[in-house]
Amino acid sequence: MNIALIEPIGIPEESVRALARPIEEAGHIFTYHDTKTTDPDELARRSAGQDIVMIANNPYPAAVVEASSDLKMIDVAFTGIDHVALDACRARGIAVCNCAGYSDVAVAELSVGLAIDVFRKVVAADAVTRQGGTSAGLMGREIAGKTVGIIGTGHIGIQTARLFAAFGARVLGYARHESEAARAAGIVHTPLDELLAESDIISLHLPLNDATRGFIGAAELARMKPSAILINCARGPIVDEDALANALEAGKIAGAGIDVFDGEPPLAKADHRLLSAPNAVLTPHVGFLTEEAMERRARIAFDNVTAWLAGAPQNVCAL
Repeated sequence: MNIALIEPIGIPEESVRALARPIEEAGHIFTYHDTKTTDPDELARRSAGQDIVMIANNPYPAAVVEASSDLKMIDVAFTGIDHVALDACRARGIAVCNCAGYSDVAVAELSVGLAIDVFRKVVAADAVTRQGGTSAGLMGREIAGKTVGIIGTGHIGIQTARLFAAFGARVLGYARHESEAARAAGIVHTPLDELLAESDIISLHLPLNDATRGFIGAAELARMKPSAILINCARGPIVDEDALANALEAGKIAGAGIDVFDGEPPLAKADHRLLSAPNAVLTPHVGFLTEEAMERRARIAFDNVTAWLAGAPQNVCAL
């Protein structure tokens, strides 16, 4: 079969070649493209004649799926698959596999890190220090003794809960389906309204789908404490960005740590309100981006290909 990795996945090329060697030794043809592209024509060119295409988190639109007549499987080196044209894949019987779990630790650690940044005013303190200032106006807050609300108690939510609990926080959770694993991690499941009203820190860990798009809007933000902060390292469209900017500007919540946005960074300075919102710490979608996570996802991605070729597909998300 013909297999193509059509964009880099965060590891050196020699590592890519080493992971691909068993596939090539089994008689399959592997092609690697070491540059990213979002151009549909170029994506279609790279996908032409391929039975399996490996991608990361750049969009893979319907036009490319429809133009790739030999395509049988899309191997997504990412957790979310909302950037793939799933309806077009289903219409063609193309399986979509992901790399769930590779970034659980990385995203959980950034979620806690952003909470610390907001509570302890790390970004503001750095700027003040560089300008020759003092600690005046930089009174912070502690996580210990606070209530943390985890919205979405899957693997990443559970890992995040464990880290917050280690700081001495009480952890509440909300999910459509409660799990024994979440309870074992010390998460106390509560109704959403109760979680919003009681939490000092709310951390989002939901997938993006029709049910979660705009999940946190003006009404939900209004239920939060004025002293509470919101952390989003999940998916940008889960939060209504204008509603969040309004809440920050009006002091209805105390701050936010945001790693994901409606669109991928770079953000347009002229019209993105969160760039000027008070008490917001922003990062350009780096939650998954650690050396360890990149190595894990590469191994999982190539394992997905090997499993598919062996007739025992794994991590199948859509078919």
